[in-house]
Amino acid sequence: MMRGSAGRREGGGSGSGTAGSGGARSRGAAAGDGGTEAQAKDYCLRLLADRARSRAELAGKLDGRGFAPETARAALDRLTELGLVDDTAFAQQWVQSRHTHSGRGKRALAVELRRKGIDDDIAADALDAIEPEDERARATDLVTHKLRSTRIRDDAEREKVRRRLVGMLARRGFPSSMAYAVVAEHLPGVEEEFAGDLDGE
Repeated sequence: MMRGSAGRREGGGSGSGTAGSGGARSRGAAAGDGGTEAQAKDYCLRLLADRARSRAELAGKLDGRGFAPETARAALDRLTELGLVDDTAFAQQWVQSRHTHSGRGKRALAVELRRKGIDDDIAADALDAIEPEDERARATDLVTHKLRSTRIRDDAEREKVRRRLVGMLARRGFPSSMAYAVVAEHLPGVEEEFAGDLDGE
């Protein structure tokens, strides 16, 4: 009886191993033959459930998964027809979110959209939604936020802070002329800041 039970257990283990190997071969074959349009669409939908993506991003993901170019193209065309892949909407959403929440200027946003594979004309239209006064207001917010925790004791320190603030705005993609103007407008003088500290003491 014990041998029979052991035999059945061994047989069951062997069967499971065969099924597992078959499943692995099946998955490998699906990847090896370029997959199907349905599989490609399903994969894209899972990616889109995580966050919005451009068509070029999705194409890159499909290529990385081994989908054939024609299969990927067909899947993306179908998702585009359904409105689930829309580079214009993606660009508008990306610009608004990154400008508002991450403090990115138009120049930096243009680079980001290019990296996402967004067409230049679509990117330009999305960036046009940011008015010059809106961009300056966002730069001002960034500078004044930094200055809240800054204390300036002498001219050398003031110059160091000025360079640091201008550099911050430049790295975030704001025009250099705007960066210098905003910092000059809001950076306090040494005497003004020092007097405030003395009053507080």
